[in-house]
Amino acid sequence: MGLLDGKVAIVTGAGRGLGRGEALELAREGAAVVVGEVDRAAGEAVVEEITAAGGTAVLHVGDCSEIEHGQGIVRTAVEQLGRLDALVNNAGILRDRTLAKMTPEEWDAVIKVHLRGHYAPTHAAVNHWRDTGSSGHVVCTASTSGILGNFGQSNYGAAKAGIAAFAQIVAQENWKHGITVNAICPAARTRMTEGAYGERISGPAGGEPDFDFWHPDNVAPFVAFLCSDASSAISGKVFGVQGDAVELYRPFTSEAAIENGGTRWTAERLAERVGELFDTTGMPLAPENGMARLRYSMTQRS
Repeated sequence: MGLLDGKVAIVTGAGRGLGRGEALELAREGAAVVVGEVDRAAGEAVVEEITAAGGTAVLHVGDCSEIEHGQGIVRTAVEQLGRLDALVNNAGILRDRTLAKMTPEEWDAVIKVHLRGHYAPTHAAVNHWRDTGSSGHVVCTASTSGILGNFGQSNYGAAKAGIAAFAQIVAQENWKHGITVNAICPAARTRMTEGAYGERISGPAGGEPDFDFWHPDNVAPFVAFLCSDASSAISGKVFGVQGDAVELYRPFTSEAAIENGGTRWTAERLAERVGELFDTTGMPLAPENGMARLRYSMTQRS
């Protein structure tokens, strides 16, 4: 018995990396999988892997950030596999560059694939579930580059921070309809991140001898859980997932406040008192390297 027996799930960007691992894991847990890809050959290879292992999978070729394909991939699930129970929004690209050197095309491409690539299939899936009175699960793919900030990734980070907000808001809107929406911030060695995560790195002492902490397949079991009815009580949350670890992130929270006794502030008075906010919290005034706050990082694993 698998956690997803009898279920149907969509994974976008499922031809390689995290998406491939997620598609294979969902199939191992019993789901029939719609493999979404822009690269037909890569998508077909994953479909073949799943079917060779005794699972069920079909391919949908198209750019999930286009409305017609967002609708089409949901239609593929319903028409070819009979239903839809879960959607994993995974497709993404990188165009890393500092803002001063970034072209409009590099900005637009990343925003489109990530943000519109989440909107289009989620819009179609949510409307399908609401129209049919069905429950469903959506897993969004954010990133610590968005919620913590990473140098040289203003386009990617803005998109990923937007995805974290998107998941929390869509979760609120659809909770009463039995639809859950959560986001993950995965960390793994993929084609997009091989420069950062390099070669195989072993896990903690005392674990499995061949455990590769940054292997992309380590993210997939938690995604399978979020796609299952076992997670039905959880929605609107952002999780960090890497290696053998799962984290829960708290959204932006007010840490301190100053008030002016019921009187409108003046700029001069603010200049005198705004330092109290930083004194209270211990936060620096200058820009911070948010990624230095990572609980699990390459420096800890090298």
